[in-house]
Amino acid sequence: MATTSLPPSVARLRDAVSVDRNIDAPLYSTRRRLGVLAFVLLGAALLGVSLSVTPGDTAFYPLTLGLAATWIVGAVVTGPLPAGRFSLDGSAGSVSNAVWLGVIAGAALGAVFVVGAFLTRLIPPLSDLVSQVLAFADYGSIGVVTAITLINGAAEELFFRGAVYSAVRPYHPILVSTVVYVIATLASGNVMLGFAAILLGSLCAVLRRCTGGIVAPVCTHVVWSTIVLFALPPIFN
Repeated sequence: MATTSLPPSVARLRDAVSVDRNIDAPLYSTRRRLGVLAFVLLGAALLGVSLSVTPGDTAFYPLTLGLAATWIVGAVVTGPLPAGRFSLDGSAGSVSNAVWLGVIAGAALGAVFVVGAFLTRLIPPLSDLVSQVLAFADYGSIGVVTAITLINGAAEELFFRGAVYSAVRPYHPILVSTVVYVIATLASGNVMLGFAAILLGSLCAVLRRCTGGIVAPVCTHVVWSTIVLFALPPIFN
């Protein structure tokens, strides 16, 4: 029976993504891992508090900025934070290629969420959970909300695909870092955010693996967040 081969460009992308570019990075000490754990617990607590306030409450802004600061400080303190590189031709690759990979991945994931939103809004319990999160975008300056959203997205990647991913190597870092991310996100009390964290966290962890750094995951999260912030509210409203 004849087999169908993948187009050369798709095959090269598959092979490039399957490469682990983190194998030469130093492993974390127990002290650094405990430091990462401490910031996970602190950040999860702040996330729970920030999303427990009423939409429109001015406390939301300092709380979410404090959350971003927690992730950033945690990432820097427990670093290092490699930028990462990507290539389709087997070469050392470049940071710019990692940027483009992250942008494309973020756009693709954003499109998946837009399609999923049309289905989710037909299920009232799930639609209500999504609307609870999107309600924060209905209050205040859209510029401020956008800035906070993107800053927090980048900060999460610095910490979870930077510090956490490095801390759990070599113990299945894609799986473990994603599980930690999902658990921290569930501190919000919203299972739909937890579901989003599964998809986003898994994709960004794979990008960390194949680029060896945090640039691609950061770009993915920022692009995805932008699409979700502007495309989902009209669907649910």
